[in-house]
Amino acid sequence: MHRKIQAMASRKHLSPPHALAGAEAQTIPAPTGARLTRDDWLDAAFRAAIDGGFGAVRVLTLAQSLGVTRGSFYWHFADHAELVSALIDRWYQRTVANDQVGLPNGQCNPAASILQILDGAIAHSVKDRDHDRFEQALRSLASKDSTVAALLESVDRARLQLVYSHYLQLVHDDATARELSALFYLAVVGSHEALNRPSASVKVSNYLKSIIAKHLVHGLAATRP
Repeated sequence: MHRKIQAMASRKHLSPPHALAGAEAQTIPAPTGARLTRDDWLDAAFRAAIDGGFGAVRVLTLAQSLGVTRGSFYWHFADHAELVSALIDRWYQRTVANDQVGLPNGQCNPAASILQILDGAIAHSVKDRDHDRFEQALRSLASKDSTVAALLESVDRARLQLVYSHYLQLVHDDATARELSALFYLAVVGSHEALNRPSASVKVSNYLKSIIAKHLVHGLAATRP
């Protein structure tokens, strides 16, 4: 698993995960009941991770939740490590795609571009809270796994880069642009945490978006020479 995650961290684009041709997977017959797909197992693992962290991603527990035996699992995966690797790979692929949705087309002024990125980040958090919860579980795993930590660092760097160029146009100073990009990212991540609470509402998301815009966009644009 670690070799695969290291490859993810070092490449900008990935190919879909490939099943390992383990001897055990080759000899187990296909399930005779309702045919589960690889994605069925990944969906169950995803739900387990957001509900209980990666420690809850256990083959027997997943099989019980899906109403099948463990033999069905080995039809799709060589072992638990391959399941976790494929799960992280799928999250990474979707995250890269999601982070590119609604990006400025280059025709906006820098302040408007940053606001557009902010709108997209907050809207995605409201729309897909499970994605944020999985990322939280993954960051918890990263505290114990250096290869996962390296993958997340690559994701963080890419996200920072999304706003850095716009801040640079806005303030015309590299160090200041990098600091503002970091503050912006931290504010968005904090907003995601707040919006994952059961009490979160549209009013809360609008408030968070407004204060980020006020202090990290509008105030800077007003002082721009």
